[in-house]
Amino acid sequence: MTPVQKLVALVALVVVLMATAAGVTWQVQDWRMGKELAEQAGQFQTDLSTISNAAAAQARTEQEKRLNIEQKLAAQDQQHTKELSYAQRSQALLRDRLATADVRLSVLLAEDPAGGCNVPSTPGAVGVVHAARRAQLDPAHAQRIIAITDEGDNGLIALRACQDYVRAIKHSY
Repeated sequence: MTPVQKLVALVALVVVLMATAAGVTWQVQDWRMGKELAEQAGQFQTDLSTISNAAAAQARTEQEKRLNIEQKLAAQDQQHTKELSYAQRSQALLRDRLATADVRLSVLLAEDPAGGCNVPSTPGAVGVVHAARRAQLDPAHAQRIIAITDEGDNGLIALRACQDYVRAIKHSY
């Protein structure tokens, strides 16, 4: 072997050794990076599971709040419907009693024509009640007054229902 051949063989041996070292280093780096990537993927899955569980828990909590509010509002609506129904029945009964003259609406008179004396001017079997003098209203006028108060009562009941609804919504958040 000539010195040039020896030098070429030595260079070839060094190149082969360097290539082998590079290949081994590459393989070791591949194993380490694969291990790190596997660990990162596992950590990512853990983080993703934690986030998903937290989001699901929050969604359940919000759904429970919503259902609770809906139940409260349904109960309030039922209560207000009962109140409205009771008020309407009472008003209808009063209108019927006015129509059949079972009951008569009356108003206090501003001035007593008897000069301030509350003693009835004619004796009767009615009783000995010495009260202020009253004038009875015409049944048609009484019906109109009752209709106006019916609308007012219905409005107050509806207003109270709206206020309770707003309070329930306000307290839930």
